[in-house]
Amino acid sequence: MPNITSAGVACNATPWRRDCKKILAKMGTFFISLVVSVAAREIVAGKSWRNLRGLVLISMLAVGNILFHLQAHFVGTAEYGTRLGIAVAVMLLSVIGGRIVPSFTHNWLEQASPGRLPVAFGRFDMIVLLVSAAALLLWVAVPTGPVAGICLLAAGALHLARLARWAGDRTFGNRIVLILHVGYAFVPVGFLLMGASAFDLFSPTAGFHAWAGGAIGVMTIAVMTRASLGHTGRRLEASFATQAIYAGVVVAALARICAALHPAWSMLLLHVAAFAWVAAVLGFAAGFGPLLVGAPPSPGAVNRECSPAHQGIGSR
Repeated sequence: MPNITSAGVACNATPWRRDCKKILAKMGTFFISLVVSVAAREIVAGKSWRNLRGLVLISMLAVGNILFHLQAHFVGTAEYGTRLGIAVAVMLLSVIGGRIVPSFTHNWLEQASPGRLPVAFGRFDMIVLLVSAAALLLWVAVPTGPVAGICLLAAGALHLARLARWAGDRTFGNRIVLILHVGYAFVPVGFLLMGASAFDLFSPTAGFHAWAGGAIGVMTIAVMTRASLGHTGRRLEASFATQAIYAGVVVAALARICAALHPAWSMLLLHVAAFAWVAAVLGFAAGFGPLLVGAPPSPGAVNRECSPAHQGIGSR
């Protein structure tokens, strides 16, 4: 998807950009539809009906993508499609992140630091998800006003309480676990900033980047590094280089948020965000690329905690 987005930017510089954008729109729609089809096949084959909600969310992402292109073509803007896509991504992080973050934290703390453990998924988590879904649906339809603002702020407060229940303060000794908590923290930050923007206190761009660059960006890198290590038989430990990658994506997200909050400093902060993001992505490619293209590990070398049965999705 990043390659499709980059190609879309390149299309603007070509004399046949209209036809080029139509092709890219079809490619993006086909890609997400393919993901939905593959996910549906796996769920049916494995009879994993508990993961149908994830399939529904991915399908909504496809709807958001189609809406984006239709609105951009007929209206010239794509506000509803953009908000729907972001909302679905936030819900995916809330559902999946709400499983893997406490699960991986529990597994590490139980072995390395006995004591207070994350609270297992329960009724409170369901309340958080329901309130979040309602707030996001309202935000997609009507992003401003007191009703939307109150709902978004309430969801943000609930996510903060949810995160506090996962014992993240006890994970500083393991950066590969800590980064999961840091990434998820951008979910409530996004809700709070977007809620404040509904009252015209901040630019909505700050909330957008808290979710997109922060929650989505940091959580993606966190899971990619963890899965790459586990599925290539390496120990689940963050080396200095991996920690530098984490620092890069976090700095990029924070700089982008601050650029929206402080326009006078925006140019400098945008450069910081761009440099930090590119450095983190290139760092991942350089550090983990050789692991992923090398010889596959023996089945016994794969870390059990990174296997599908130990992802914490629907099991805790």
